[in-house]
Amino acid sequence: MRLFQTTAAAVVLLGGVAPALAVSCKDDISTIERRLNSAGAEKVTGTTPPGGPTSPGSEKALDKPPSGQPSDPSLKATAASVSDAKALLEKARTQDKAGDEKGCQETMTKVKETAGALP
Repeated sequence: MRLFQTTAAAVVLLGGVAPALAVSCKDDISTIERRLNSAGAEKVTGTTPPGGPTSPGSEKALDKPPSGQPSDPSLKATAASVSDAKALLEKARTQDKAGDEKGCQETMTKVKETAGALP
């Protein structure tokens, strides 16, 4: 009986922590927006992001886009796919501001699929 009580208490405790570990849509938007304005996206689209060239100042940034191709060629990013992903990102931003977390997360999934594998 004591083992059951301890296990039940642990499940309740972890259940209360798990949602706090999830990434909010706002954070996801910020992350993907940086990716859609990255050096890899610049290479695919041939355009400089609105804020100017990407900065190599982040300790997580690569010095240059990785070479090679995605393992699934259908995932290769194009200028059109990056543009479409940015439009969807604006939709997600609107959903986030409206408090529609579920809709925002679904749109973010579409953003990631649409963008393709950026170099």
